[in-house]
Amino acid sequence: MPTQCNPAPFDFQDLGSRHVVAAFDGGQVTSDAGGLLLREVEQHFRFLEQFATCFTDQRDPERVEHTLLELVKQRVFGLCLGYEDLNDHDQLRLDPLLAVLVGKTDPLGADRLQPRDRGKALAGKSTLNRLELTPVGADADSRYKKIVAHLGQMADFLVTAFIQQHAVPPTRLVLDLDATDDPWHGHQLGRFFHGYYDTYCYLPLYIFCGDHPLCALLRPSDIEAAAGSLLQVQRLVTRLRQAWPDVPIVLRADSGFCRDYLMRWC
Repeated sequence: MPTQCNPAPFDFQDLGSRHVVAAFDGGQVTSDAGGLLLREVEQHFRFLEQFATCFTDQRDPERVEHTLLELVKQRVFGLCLGYEDLNDHDQLRLDPLLAVLVGKTDPLGADRLQPRDRGKALAGKSTLNRLELTPVGADADSRYKKIVAHLGQMADFLVTAFIQQHAVPPTRLVLDLDATDDPWHGHQLGRFFHGYYDTYCYLPLYIFCGDHPLCALLRPSDIEAAAGSLLQVQRLVTRLRQAWPDVPIVLRADSGFCRDYLMRWC
């Protein structure tokens, strides 16, 4: 007997006048279809729309083809799908699925202004580079890089997003503090060797509550694990207390954080 192995298609959020459907009948095939689920999450919570407000875009609007929000979505969705390097976007800019995730109403790039860009709906690595590496003091008169990131707002965004995901206050908050190695792959500024990890690396500080990151602070590795942790804990606890004044908060960390100043503050 023939098997019944043709499941019905899945309908997702429309893209303007276009229907977005996951089907099993061939045609253009992608291994990143799970990104459509991320798009549904973004449609519901608007996390990336909020994250985009952590940047100031000082480009001339009349010369912009990729909005700030589109650049943020392209980079973040790309990271979620496992594409870590900006170089990956030389090929990803041709990907109609990623263009759908970003919200491009022309996901095939057929209507781009420049003939050399047609067929490439998304931004290339050079444009995305401006999103990540613009100097703090850049302004509208800067030559190339005019999208300024505000790191303090980004740090606050992680906490805001965490709070938004709780319809009712949690019964208890456990903040996990940890430092780990982020190995080097070159000779960037701030290069130090770490004896414990036996490599050249950064030593970022992470603070999680369950599966939710509340702090990700990049640091050089010529410091102790707990360096700067008190300031970050104070910031997080103040913000969480504003939202949930009666919820108990517990700090949990390994012996690298057993420091008198942190214990005394607790």
